[in-house]
Amino acid sequence: MKKLLLLSFAILSFVGCKKEIKDLDSDTIISQAIERAGGSIIDTATITFNFRDKFYRAYRNNGAYRLERCSDGACNDTLDQLTNSDFKRLINKKAITLEDSLISSLAGGVNSVHYFSVLPYGLDADAVQAKNVGESVVNGKTYYKFEVKFDEQGGGEDFEDNYMYWINTEDFTVDYLAYNYHVNEGGTRFREAYNVRTVKGIRFVDYNNYKTEEQFPPLESLDSLFENGKLELLSKIELENIEVTGCSSC
Repeated sequence: MKKLLLLSFAILSFVGCKKEIKDLDSDTIISQAIERAGGSIIDTATITFNFRDKFYRAYRNNGAYRLERCSDGACNDTLDQLTNSDFKRLINKKAITLEDSLISSLAGGVNSVHYFSVLPYGLDADAVQAKNVGESVVNGKTYYKFEVKFDEQGGGEDFEDNYMYWINTEDFTVDYLAYNYHVNEGGTRFREAYNVRTVKGIRFVDYNNYKTEEQFPPLESLDSLFENGKLELLSKIELENIEVTGCSSC
């Protein structure tokens, strides 16, 4: 009888634990996902990597940042540099004057690569509106589905773009994401993470990048379209030669 009571208590405890996990609020889920990706380490890290034919460096120090894109490894030729306060382009280490429209475009290009490189880091920013819209099963795993929008104030020039993140309910990894964009006539993309690796405590992934037949389908439908083979593989997003230095806790 005593064994039966202990077994019953264990089962109830397990069910209660699972329910507690399932009932996490949105802020906690986002916080767990960021930390799972290396959030507190990224806060003070210097990250370098190659993407396609460019060299990237990110210096972060508890909210202060300098994000760079270089045409050569030594950053002597062309260096694009985005900080909390401004953007500038240096050629042969000398700043040049740029049109405002070009500044906006170049800064957006630098920011987007660095932004995707450490996702979901940054989803707790003040300008982010993150909403848990339910759960779904993708490839046999259960995910929280988060819709993400941005305030105009602080949301950057692409604040009207919307995102959807699939956060694993067990380990809080972001394994899929989707977004729509409005530049160059606009469109929708769905990304599937692969080649997961951890470098000094920071989780990095590459992505299979898919496009949709419809220009702006509902983002919450992208997981179903993916599983039913309705998306077309457009490209691969691959980060190479990743190095992490300068972090206080790595």
